[in-house]
Amino acid sequence: MASEPEIQPLEPFVVQKIWGGERLAHIKDLEGLDHTLGGVGETWEVSALKQGPSRLDGHALCDLQDLAHIPYLAKLIDTNDNLSVQVHPGDDYAAQYENSKGKTECWLILEAGPNEGIYLGLKDGVSKEQLQKAIKSSENVNDLLVFYPVKKGDFFFVPAGAIHAIGTGVFLAEIQQSSGVTYRVWDWNRVDSNGQSRELHIDKAMDVINFDPQFNSPENFKFSKGLFKKMGKSTIINHEDFNVELINLKAGEEFHLSINSKDRPGSLLVLEGEGKIYGQENINLQSYRSYLINKNVKELNCVAERPLSLLYIF
Repeated sequence: MASEPEIQPLEPFVVQKIWGGERLAHIKDLEGLDHTLGGVGETWEVSALKQGPSRLDGHALCDLQDLAHIPYLAKLIDTNDNLSVQVHPGDDYAAQYENSKGKTECWLILEAGPNEGIYLGLKDGVSKEQLQKAIKSSENVNDLLVFYPVKKGDFFFVPAGAIHAIGTGVFLAEIQQSSGVTYRVWDWNRVDSNGQSRELHIDKAMDVINFDPQFNSPENFKFSKGLFKKMGKSTIINHEDFNVELINLKAGEEFHLSINSKDRPGSLLVLEGEGKIYGQENINLQSYRSYLINKNVKELNCVAERPLSLLYIF
């Protein structure tokens, strides 16, 4: 009997959004899209969620016994407008009210337009009552949030309870807990062609937003810059449900990746460049593609055919 492949490419789940851009459809050669649904806002590169599974050899990960419980989800996100101001619950609240895991996530900025950025955390002194009043009065809620202009290589940790929004003109990789629970706080007073606004989830959001000033600090969000300038392997974040390492290689450079012994599949998300995994079989690594690693693999050998940056997630 042939042994299982060490690493296999995944097909992402495509999500169209009113705020989605054109970049993901272009770089992934997506065809046959219904453009009335908006641009491609997200591709769920590694996902075992039933409402949006990525696929392995044509099979949804959620339907594959050994892969249905991957505790993390990896996305590419591209914005042509501001996302709603939102918050995600922690594990305890999500278990009680949503029968779900909570949602802590992190962002690595891949590209951003001039002066574009993200909103993350509350400004000093903003109270629950002040935020509620601003929402009820249709004020500009973003004025109460901290805005970070971003550049390629910026990193943010976004714990459950952190109010946030990704701004327009931003392309990023998001690694999160495998959960789809989002509470929409404010949607920029937008309405659709019928004059209807999207549903908000104010009560639940107020239950879970953390107003503590220390929680809302750049230090708590582990804000850092210049991650693509660090050659070799760097640990970005460690969380119970996802660990993320960034690997930057020069053209022609070889790298031996030791696979963590956690009893779950790891994955690679290629951010830019091209390379090859060589061993039992040769696998070409292509930009903006994701690959699932067999959980029994102990080491992967990689060579960069062009300058290569990829995320190892486990």
